[in-house]
Amino acid sequence: MDHVMDKAPQPTPKAVPRKTTPRLGRDALVAAICGLVVVLMVGAAYAAVPFYNWFCRATGFNGTTQVATSAPSSGPLARKIAVRFDSNVAGGLPWKFEPEKTEIEVRIGEVVTVYYTVTNQSARATAGQAAYNVAPLTVGAYFQKINCFCFTEQTMAPGEKREMPVVFYVDPAIVSDHDNDTLNTITLSYTFYPVRDATPKPLAAGEGDQRKGSL
Repeated sequence: MDHVMDKAPQPTPKAVPRKTTPRLGRDALVAAICGLVVVLMVGAAYAAVPFYNWFCRATGFNGTTQVATSAPSSGPLARKIAVRFDSNVAGGLPWKFEPEKTEIEVRIGEVVTVYYTVTNQSARATAGQAAYNVAPLTVGAYFQKINCFCFTEQTMAPGEKREMPVVFYVDPAIVSDHDNDTLNTITLSYTFYPVRDATPKPLAAGEGDQRKGSL
C-alpha cells in the first residue's frame, strides 16, 4: 500500500504595511497646487490685456487705429475718401459729446484736424475716457492718428464745454491693398466712458490746444 505523505502547511506571509501620506500633508499639497494654478490663470489674464492692446495697435485688428508721430513722407494722393465722425456717451456720464462736422472728404495722405465738442451737463466735476475704433475694421491699419484726446483721462468742471482735436491721415499704403479698391467711406467712432474716483487734474489733454485748421 502506497503511503501518501501529507505536505506540511506553509506559513502565511505577513502583510507588509503600506506607507501612507498623512492626510493633512496630502490636503495641503493639493491646496498648494490649486492655488498655484489659480495664480497662473489670473496672471495670464492680466498679461493678455496689454498683449491684446499691443497686437491691435500693431496690426489694426478690430478697427484699432494706428499712432503716428508725423505726416507721411510722400505728399497727398489724388484719390479722395469720405471720413465720417461718430460720437457716443456711455450711461452714467452726463456729457454731451458730438463732432463739429459729421463728414468730410479728404485726400489719402492728407493730414487733417477735426474737432469734437464735449459739454459736462452736470452740476459737479465729472471725468471720462474715450475708446475708439474705425469701420470697416480692416481699415484700422491705415488710419493714422497724430494727436487724439482718447489716450488720457478727461476731467470736466461743472457746465464746462471743451473742444477736443483729432489730427489724422489715411496712410497712402492703403492704395496697395486691393481689398480696399472700392472703399469710399471710413467711419471714426468714439465712445466716452465714466471714470470712477478720478484723480483731480488742473488741465486735461487737449484743453490748451488752439485751432489751427488742417496741418
